[in-house]
Amino acid sequence: MRHEDSESSELRYGLHAVRAALEQPATQIISLWVDQSRKDRAIQEIVELALEQGLDFYSVDREDLDNLVPGVRHQGIVAYCSAQPTFTEEGLFDLLDNLNAPPLLLILDGVQDPHNLGACLRTAEAAGVHGVIAPKDRAVGLTAAVRKVASGAAERVPFVRVTNLARLMRKLHEQGLWLVGTVAKGGGSLYETDLKGPLGLVLGAEDRGLRRLTSEHCDCLVQIPMQGSVGSLNVSVAAGVCLFEVQRQRGFALA
Repeated sequence: MRHEDSESSELRYGLHAVRAALEQPATQIISLWVDQSRKDRAIQEIVELALEQGLDFYSVDREDLDNLVPGVRHQGIVAYCSAQPTFTEEGLFDLLDNLNAPPLLLILDGVQDPHNLGACLRTAEAAGVHGVIAPKDRAVGLTAAVRKVASGAAERVPFVRVTNLARLMRKLHEQGLWLVGTVAKGGGSLYETDLKGPLGLVLGAEDRGLRRLTSEHCDCLVQIPMQGSVGSLNVSVAAGVCLFEVQRQRGFALA
């Protein structure tokens, strides 16, 4: 079982990630490989969706998949896809100009762990975030591991990687967004901060938090009130707490 390595192609694995790729028009699946021992409904639904789109799939041994994507939980399915078009800075501002609701962006300053980025994307979609922004340097991008953890959100939430995060934050501020940074200590209470207007929520990396320059470009800094002796929360957990406080303040209704 072979595939060509190319900057224009990538592997996806996991039930949600592969299904999202099939459902995303911008993503072209080149090959689909399925563990022949899996006969459950989740796999069969994906196979049926692939057949509806005229795609061929290959029934293979689990060991073949283990060799193709070693050391991961592929859940019995792997897809070889054309790379999804990158969402650009220009596209982000076009998106903001056409929203019918106050913008809500999640800005991640140097998150390097794929599982954390995937969890942040999944939470972002659930909280109605319009886009997730991250720097290109010293931060993880949309890897196969990120897409699996994101459970399809990586295909549905615009993700923008920028060369200069501080410059983009200035441009967002000029567009009328209020930039709220999160810190472990020294900020105001998250729950006493008005989060209802156009907002960019800024979270730092797993180990060091916000970089100095990023912090300086925030309009205000907040912290999550906590009890006990834990100094800080995992970035994906903190993102969930903050984003759903935004949702609460904005009075988002149940779908």
